Amino acid sequence: MWPNASAALGGPCFRPSNLTLEEQRLIASPWFAASFCLVGVASNVLALQVLAGARLGPAPGPRTPFLTLLCGLVLTDLLGLLLTGAVVTAQHAALLDWRTSDPGCRLCRFMGAAMVFFGLCPLALGAAMAVERFLGITRPFSRTAMASPRRAGATVGLVWAAALGLGLLPLLGLGRYTVQFPGSWCFLTLGPEPGDLAFALLFSGLGCLSLALSFLLNTVSVAGLCRVCHGRRPSQQRPRDSELEMMAQLLGIMVVASVCWLPLLVFIAQTVLRNPPAMAPSGRLPRATEKQLLIYLRVATWNQILDPWVYILFRRAVLRRLQPRARAHSLPLQPHLAHRPTEP
Repeated sequence: MWPNASAALGGPCFRPSNLTLEEQRLIASPWFAASFCLVGVASNVLALQVLAGARLGPAPGPRTPFLTLLCGLVLTDLLGLLLTGAVVTAQHAALLDWRTSDPGCRLCRFMGAAMVFFGLCPLALGAAMAVERFLGITRPFSRTAMASPRRAGATVGLVWAAALGLGLLPLLGLGRYTVQFPGSWCFLTLGPEPGDLAFALLFSGLGCLSLALSFLLNTVSVAGLCRVCHGRRPSQQRPRDSELEMMAQLLGIMVVASVCWLPLLVFIAQTVLRNPPAMAPSGRLPRATEKQLLIYLRVATWNQILDPWVYILFRRAVLRRLQPRARAHSLPLQPHLAHRPTEP
């Protein structure tokens, strides 16, 4: 069985590799990983600077909890790129020889937990932002008394704690973190054993649940916001500039997260539920499966780079410059107070 085979390979995180030493040398270039990481870090730092200016400026009160959650999302993306990018770049520089640099698998366990943590956090924070906007649009009066930057900060901390608890489960015996193709990163094991199967389905299921919750609540919020913007009741006639801006940003974040993460989440579930199992008893995965996993992981990583640009580009100042006559369109930034009949 694989546990004995992995022990023979030098540690519990090593599986039989499909790569030869010659192939490892050909793909072991740290420049691509380092450049990718630097672009992501620069994007998130820029977004944090813009967010800091928005929080210190004359922003309306209802925007503050949303900005706090958004700041938590951007900060999470920044830390994720820094930690995982540093490990990947170092392994490429070491010619993908993980057994020599980390024979005890401590670094592999750390990176595996970081991958799960920084993978689940953006999805869960996106769902938390969808809940905040849903309450802000559909329950504005009850939500006003409960919403505060402190509560939003506590929500970010709760998401971090839950994601960290999930990432530590393999260290407690549920699932395993193993070195993945081509030897530059560690992630959960796509094997048929009960622990690996349960942990993979738990990660995939929570990620898909977060995306589904975001889609459902954002759909209801958009419908409610359209009704309010076009409503004629005096109680509904109030400026909606900030609500439209936040909703546009949240929809952009949801679309980016869905496009980047759904392929990987679905692939994980399909692979571990495959019959016969994709992973051989020795722990070896088919080369095609390993390449697919690497491609989907790279697509998912783009989420950390695109998230800050959604906020940077979907601001009122930018949208007004791109479309100066937006107020003349059918969905104005501020609703008309009343419809006056045309004078004869």
